[in-house]
Amino acid sequence: PQTSWGTPDLQGVWDFRSITPLQRPEDRGEQEFLSEEEAANLEQAAVDRIEELANKEAERTEAGGSIGAYNDFWMDRGTNTDDTRRTSLITDPANGRLPSTTEAGEVRRTQVGSFNVEIPTSYTDLSNADRCIIGFNAGPPMTPGAYNNNMQFFQTPEYVAIVTEMVHTARIIPIGDKAGSSNAIRQWSGNSRAHWEDETLVIETINFQDQDVYDTWRGSSKDMKLVERFTRVDTDTLSYEFTVDDVATWTSPWTAQVSMKRNDLPLFEYACHEGNYSMDAMLSGARSEERKASQGGQ
Repeated sequence: PQTSWGTPDLQGVWDFRSITPLQRPEDRGEQEFLSEEEAANLEQAAVDRIEELANKEAERTEAGGSIGAYNDFWMDRGTNTDDTRRTSLITDPANGRLPSTTEAGEVRRTQVGSFNVEIPTSYTDLSNADRCIIGFNAGPPMTPGAYNNNMQFFQTPEYVAIVTEMVHTARIIPIGDKAGSSNAIRQWSGNSRAHWEDETLVIETINFQDQDVYDTWRGSSKDMKLVERFTRVDTDTLSYEFTVDDVATWTSPWTAQVSMKRNDLPLFEYACHEGNYSMDAMLSGARSEERKASQGGQ
């Protein structure tokens, strides 16, 4: 499909759910592709797991222990492997796995997505991911996650916009030489520019926010360079390929590819921390401990 101004039409809502892992499982060794039978077995196992959990007896959690998370009703990981039947979304390196992580990158990686204290005592212990402002599968780059695996693509002759269902991130990206924000200005989702290479839209992003260690994408640094490629394969398929170049985190660049499927449904509202009650709830544990200490441990 083409736009009225003659470029490939990438617009619409695209679903990037996939049970294909980002990294190739170690027990797959050098196996790059699944057979049709292996893919079918994995997909059936995903369906069986959903059915098993849906029919499982409810379990009540107990205070003082692991309170768990959402039950499986809320998850939407999908049931299909990627179109290519690759054993990993990573296509480079050839082993389908992330390159070695630098020492600083490993520190960042282990602290992604949550606070690194047993009981947060202040809002400063809580990251922007804890606040549901950035992160998760929204990226950039976008990768399949537990739920909200959808993004909507908009186009004009001079701009493209990418809106993710997760954390409702919106990226407004100029095409060609159109001026955008200054390279001196760092942003949570970086500073992006787009251009066309034949039928592929290429988006190059630098100048990510100088974030603390809790807010990075899989441990990435502020100096990450990201190249995303969007190619309309057919009416219902959008190929999304991205290359991450971040020597402060990984010892070499790496590339992954995801097949996105057209979704005729609209994006749903993302209402994490609805009413902003979660901040109070997360900090209430520390306040309780402080009251006990002031009362002699009672």
